[in-house]
Amino acid sequence: MELFVRNDIRNIAIIAHVDHGKTTLVDAMLKQSQVFRENQKVEERIMDSNDLEKERGITILSKNTSVFYNGVKINIVDTPGHADFGGEVERVLKMVDSVLLVVDAYEGAMPQTKFVLKKALELELKPIVVINKIDKPNARPEEVINEVFDLFVELGADDEQLDFPIVYASAKGAYAKYEVDDNNEDMKPLFDAVIKNVNAPSGYIDQPLQLLVTTIDYNEYVGRIGIGKIERGEISKNQQVAVIKRDGTKENVKVANLYVYNGLKKEEVVEAKLGDIVAVTGIPDINIGETIADTSCAEAIPFVEIDEPTLSMNFIVNNSPFAGKEGDFVTSRQLRDRLFKELETNVSLRIKETESTDVFEVSGRGELHLSILIETMRREGYEFQVSKPTVIYHQEDGKRMEPIEYLTVDVPEEFMGVVMEKLGPRKAEMINMTSAVNGYSRLEFEIPARGLIGFRNEFMTDTKGNGIMNHVFNGYEEYKGEIPGRTRGSLVAFEEGEAITYGLFNAQERGKLFAKPGVPIYKGMVVGECSRADDIDVNVCKKKHLTNTRSSGADESLKLIPAIEMSLEQCLEFIAEDELVEVTPENIRMRKTILDSTERKRLSRRK
Repeated sequence: MELFVRNDIRNIAIIAHVDHGKTTLVDAMLKQSQVFRENQKVEERIMDSNDLEKERGITILSKNTSVFYNGVKINIVDTPGHADFGGEVERVLKMVDSVLLVVDAYEGAMPQTKFVLKKALELELKPIVVINKIDKPNARPEEVINEVFDLFVELGADDEQLDFPIVYASAKGAYAKYEVDDNNEDMKPLFDAVIKNVNAPSGYIDQPLQLLVTTIDYNEYVGRIGIGKIERGEISKNQQVAVIKRDGTKENVKVANLYVYNGLKKEEVVEAKLGDIVAVTGIPDINIGETIADTSCAEAIPFVEIDEPTLSMNFIVNNSPFAGKEGDFVTSRQLRDRLFKELETNVSLRIKETESTDVFEVSGRGELHLSILIETMRREGYEFQVSKPTVIYHQEDGKRMEPIEYLTVDVPEEFMGVVMEKLGPRKAEMINMTSAVNGYSRLEFEIPARGLIGFRNEFMTDTKGNGIMNHVFNGYEEYKGEIPGRTRGSLVAFEEGEAITYGLFNAQERGKLFAKPGVPIYKGMVVGECSRADDIDVNVCKKKHLTNTRSSGADESLKLIPAIEMSLEQCLEFIAEDELVEVTPENIRMRKTILDSTERKRLSRRK
């Protein structure tokens, strides 16, 4: 049995902290390998295809593409940089033979850099370090290289991994260099570094087929598409294969179509062999982590264990007075089907049915992970309600364990005091503090995951929008004790109708308003934040009584403080235990779980 080496292929993934320029780097590589025609109009961040990715400037789903350079095909996988989508990163690393670790020349190694690099080193991949954004005025590439080296040492890299090649780049400027002061204007050094340092795929081509499915795509014409790398042997169109499930069971199926990636497009082929990244159709219930193998020798490839979820929340059928008015999909069956469909491609998600057919418990990797799912469903026309996120505890040796996050905060020095003061009651422990670079200091903490719920909002206010915070899951530790919740109550509407300037003017003395004039209101809806600790019932639909001496025109002279516009994440952070967020394609509202104020008072007395 001779080892076969595919010298005409290299498989790489691009990993980095969020916003360090991965997707822009892929754009530059695509443009310089003549994937596009000379006159073709090309968007920025081509790989971020989904609307939410474009709006937020983050990658949520991993993407596959390929470029040709000097006769070698380089398959590139662009991965998410956000901790909440770590499940995506973990599994795509199984498809590749090396990683480009992209690090910002100013920000340096961030928590997410550490998280993705740890996964790559555990899989014994040898990274190529790309110091990006070297054209930034405050770039400090030499110091960043030292930080990256320290990080490799801290994560237990072996000697071969520590001897990493370095390329300096500006993804935006579309050039790469071996040394910062080289003067070339293209990406050639990066391509050369990939060809030279990434191992070509090798294995046994004359042995029976083995292919691990690491990503699932979906197309309404062909159904589910399994994507993965051929680890052994060859595969052809119309071949009979065995699919080995995660639980060890097998089923025989036929490959309908076979595709490889060419640039941004899938190209249909008749056969593919060891080292190719392929997309396979014709297997209706294929799932991530399953192996496609030869029927005569069905051996499974071990799959990477995905980290468990840390937060859970309830998705509930909408039962507010406005239910069914704004959404296309409102029933419990439609909600259930959509959530279980999400499980097929979202490996870090867990869904549990509860005693009530209208309530589903959904667990994910963090607030962003869950809010992206909510926002995606809302845009698809779903209408539902969600509860406040709660953390998932574990029991170990009779002790209650809770998820801990590693939090990195970059703030101007003047705001350090207030940030540390706010993190104290949230049970954060300071691990490290680095002095100011360009006026910003970096503080590093270990903090319970529940201590972060609702913190981002406060943090942005306290730092006047100048702070940057990032966090990544750090493991489980013993329960840290009580954390005080929200210190202010809600302003709750006690009448149905339309918000009127006069009613809002009277209510704004009680706190900050979320409702604008003309907005439909129902009884039990949260219309603002109270300035005191208790909830207060207000009537924002109240009209002024007209008499001979007072004209209704006097309303125009009432000055309203502009209402606070709450995003989905802000609503999830704001709501208390007895409140829900109502999500429809047109609106996001907050409400009390029990709408009737008398009923609420009776219940609180009983408690």
